Amino acid sequence: MMVDDTIAAIATAYGTAAIAMVRISGPEAISRFSTVFKGRDLNKVSSHTVHYGSVTTNGGDVIDDVLVTVMKAPKTYTGEDTVEVSTHGGVLVTKQVLERILETGIRLANPGEFTQRAFLNGKMDLVQAESVMDVISAQSDKALKIATHGLHKDISKLIENLRDRLLHIIAGIEVNIDYPEYDDALVMSREIVLPAVDALILDMDILLRESRKNRMIKEGVKTVIVGRPNVGKSSLLNTLTDEDKAIVTDIPGTTRDTVHAFLDIRGVPLDLIDTAGIRDTEDTVEKIGVMRSRKALDEAELVLLVLDRSVPLTEEDKTLLSLTENKRRLIILNKADLPPKTTLDETVTISTLTGTGIRTLEDAILRTLDLSDIGDRDLKFLSNDRQTDLVIKARNALKDARAAILEDIPTDIYVTDLTDAWNRLGDILGETPDDALLDTLFSRFCLGK
Repeated sequence: MMVDDTIAAIATAYGTAAIAMVRISGPEAISRFSTVFKGRDLNKVSSHTVHYGSVTTNGGDVIDDVLVTVMKAPKTYTGEDTVEVSTHGGVLVTKQVLERILETGIRLANPGEFTQRAFLNGKMDLVQAESVMDVISAQSDKALKIATHGLHKDISKLIENLRDRLLHIIAGIEVNIDYPEYDDALVMSREIVLPAVDALILDMDILLRESRKNRMIKEGVKTVIVGRPNVGKSSLLNTLTDEDKAIVTDIPGTTRDTVHAFLDIRGVPLDLIDTAGIRDTEDTVEKIGVMRSRKALDEAELVLLVLDRSVPLTEEDKTLLSLTENKRRLIILNKADLPPKTTLDETVTISTLTGTGIRTLEDAILRTLDLSDIGDRDLKFLSNDRQTDLVIKARNALKDARAAILEDIPTDIYVTDLTDAWNRLGDILGETPDDALLDTLFSRFCLGK
């Protein structure tokens, strides 16, 4: 990727608003924009100053009156000279201002290219760069807090701490190998290295466990409501979301396809999916719904299995109990307003008709997800698959080193595993960036960021 050219893009949301902003970044940002700006000579102004003027056509006609913020490298978002042009917020006028800027030879930015340049120019590490988009896309206060921790390097410091501890072990071993004549060098024996490696593995296990919870808070938990027809699945969806998302009737098979809804339980987002009743049916449309229900069940991170408490367990109920026994699930006995004819251990009893037990159900959902402490928990952990996958690789490399230590394999052999773990942790921060990875990662960003 070229980092010596100058780019521009509209940095505000598309649509009509009070103002819009076009961002320009690169070595010729100030000089090229100055050729279309009528006002002060921007080449002579101080950094981090704002100037009033007009963007003009090639013939000198005014396109729009604007406020221009000039920021000179290196104290900018990208680390490059940057110009931000605030225009009136109309779609047409903003487009024309951008087109005029591009006529000067400035290139249209790719999605996420401003942040990519910030990373490449050392203004932020890769965790911070990913957190920029997380801030923009956050859908809950907890998700925003996670993203903010990433942006402020709280998460990067966790990884840096692990790397520093690893580097201390590796450096000690290398000294023993390369300079055995140093009498005052600490001999990195099995009794010293093994506990240090065990402590790192333990801390990575904790990091991975807590990071899984962070990912659920940030991305949401795919939650599937299952049950045979007419047990109250759609009523439960409507009750939890306080909306009439799903059609409710007394006719079995009313829900013929999956119905999606979003629910926030005290900061934990759930992607709720109400499924068609899983049963044998000759109805062609309902068959498709049942097939989709089974697929949703396979992909679910949490299953809410709804049973009708007012009737004895049916064979269909027993099939669903067996089908979901290896999933993270809650068994819900609905229709608490009617006399009970089904009892099971470890269930939540509710009535979607009266609202009985709904608060208890929400508590049980958080408990099942191990997020009962959502209000007080520390959110300074990883939050995406790329980061956690690399921690897993680092942990596995440490486990290989541990096995080698226990087998009394020479240190110069297993030090390669320790180094591999150190490198994998470095990949989280982007210490050795891969161009293809960066292009893929930043392509998910919005244009202008």
